[in-house]
Amino acid sequence: MLLPLVPGPYFPDFLTPAEGALGLPSALEALLSTPKSRLRDDMTELARLGGPAPPWMRSLAEGDPRTLERLTAAMRSQYETAVAPFWAEARAHVAAERARRARILLDRGCEGLLQSYVPMMRWKPPILEVDVQVDRTLRLDGRGLLLVPSYFSWRTPDVLRDPSLPPVLVYPVEHDPTLGTTPSGAPRMSVAALIGQTRSSVLESIGDGSTTSELARRVGVSAASVSQHTTVLREARLIHTSRIGRAVLHTLTPLGAALLDGAPGRAPDDRFGYG
Repeated sequence: MLLPLVPGPYFPDFLTPAEGALGLPSALEALLSTPKSRLRDDMTELARLGGPAPPWMRSLAEGDPRTLERLTAAMRSQYETAVAPFWAEARAHVAAERARRARILLDRGCEGLLQSYVPMMRWKPPILEVDVQVDRTLRLDGRGLLLVPSYFSWRTPDVLRDPSLPPVLVYPVEHDPTLGTTPSGAPRMSVAALIGQTRSSVLESIGDGSTTSELARRVGVSAASVSQHTTVLREARLIHTSRIGRAVLHTLTPLGAALLDGAPGRAPDDRFGYG
């Protein structure tokens, strides 16, 4: 039931309500309450850009409650089957991306942040050029722009079609196979090597993201020593490392955070969001 709604390149706005940031239940509740006018507008645009549509899509465009209930049931099933098993990994990628961009924003300001998205986006003040599947012009008019990293997005960013909605730009994050939980076949040697006060201090000091030099100051050891410890932590899938200019930023993976919490693991967060 879901595939005809996302034939590409258009993705109906009503499928990604703002309430999704509060979790899957809130997203589905908002979808059930979608105004008929929005359903009609979005489905009309879908019909214009897409191919032949199944009969039930006409009922959806008319706001038929039963069709909406079938759609939300299909979305819940899809989430449980295709999203939930990978949610911890998705959260780790998004957290690492947010930490990296936040550090760039602090160090270089808004100009530096926007310039850091090359080649996906190109900042040519006052215009941000973005490679999207459907050509369009979005005027912010002082409303700002929310940048949302997404693990499940593919190839190019996307924006909401309706100019009356808050401006949101969803963009794909780079997939790093070292993020997420440790594979069942991972060597035990890397985990065993974690035992030690200094290495534990390095792990605890990472917080929401720290560079090698920052960790060296906090723990009271040399940068070279921190690099050795972070290499072991990274091999054990406890941290993720990304480069920002000449510096590197270390962030916790779900496994690393769970270890600090004293728990054997973390259940996937039920927040729907954009993953």
